[in-house]
Amino acid sequence: MNDRNATMAEALQLTRDGRLMEATTLLQQSLGGSGLPMAAGSAPGKSQTRLPLELPLGRSVGLPGSLLTRLPLELPLGQPIGLPGGSALVRPSLARSGGSPTAAAAAASAPGGEIRHQNHVDAAGSRTYQLYIPTGYVGEPVPLIIMLHGGTQDATDFAAGTRMNDFAERGTFLVAYPEQSTAANNGRYWNWFRTGDQRRDAGEAAIIAGITRQVMSDYTVNHACVYVVGFSAGGAMAAVMAAAYPDLYAAAGIHSGLAPGAAHDLPSAFAAMQNGGTAGLSIDMPLIVFHGDRDNIVAPINADRLIASRTAAISGSGVGAAPAPPATTDGRSKPGHSHSRRIYRDADGTVVAEQWIVHGGSHAWFGGSSVGSYTDAQGPDASAEMLRFFLEHTARSPR
Repeated sequence: MNDRNATMAEALQLTRDGRLMEATTLLQQSLGGSGLPMAAGSAPGKSQTRLPLELPLGRSVGLPGSLLTRLPLELPLGQPIGLPGGSALVRPSLARSGGSPTAAAAAASAPGGEIRHQNHVDAAGSRTYQLYIPTGYVGEPVPLIIMLHGGTQDATDFAAGTRMNDFAERGTFLVAYPEQSTAANNGRYWNWFRTGDQRRDAGEAAIIAGITRQVMSDYTVNHACVYVVGFSAGGAMAAVMAAAYPDLYAAAGIHSGLAPGAAHDLPSAFAAMQNGGTAGLSIDMPLIVFHGDRDNIVAPINADRLIASRTAAISGSGVGAAPAPPATTDGRSKPGHSHSRRIYRDADGTVVAEQWIVHGGSHAWFGGSSVGSYTDAQGPDASAEMLRFFLEHTARSPR
């Protein structure tokens, strides 16, 4: 078992470095060479093979009218907000764990509200989740944000890294963090690449929608202000949720993710992450996308494919169509990265999508806390910009 783990770790590092053929060869050798089945559509004699399904996607993505108006609108666009406690901005934290579990738990709970540990069970399966309830919640309708973590992360880590609970305390909204189980994926990656988990009312999509509805039922939620956000594999899963449940969420925020339906199994997921995956589904809701242009885990072209999945729903031209030219502005966060912000509008001039390309940025949540994993404390602040975008978009017909 130790030899196999060492081989798997080496293969994951090769994949992270973009050396897919070497990773595949190593896995073939460790598993008996020719015993791996051919990928769909490949011809005998070609080197394309199906990667073992137990390979944890993610370490390889590493491989690895609303109360929302109470948010601080005076935040300068693209400027990072100071970390809780006045922490200094630091270099990107890209290790599997940005800090100790104790530090992450302390950071997640520091705002002062209550963190409840819940369990959801329905016909599609069960998952645990954490719910942050701000001190300002007194039973009046408030917004709800669903946060989907990346691979090797959990709810506490993601809450600490994104600082979303701190924003919830200041803006008075609920935040739910569904957690992937190691039984469903031993790397804790949402199975966004499996066809059975990409459909409405099936698989993990149904479970996440069930968690959303459970919170909406148990607490007083403004049904016009329910949003879904995700990072990396969680970003890919959030895109699936946006495509499958346009009646449940008002808008979506995708950070370092992939387009919905960009893959149908593990080999196509690897290919999409490295070379870009064309959306198989469209997103019919406002969308904000963040991606670093130096991301060597999920290729930056995937941000373009996400935008195409959104604009296709507006134009009706099909999910593979190129989006209309956006209005682009360039800026730099101080201190922080330079970035390009692209605004996409429909024929009536309504903003339907925003795309933030962070220059020099890697596979990390921008403006995050170094206590969490896969974060870059330099701006632009992805959490603040997503909340600002959500403020501007409520559901067209409240459920």
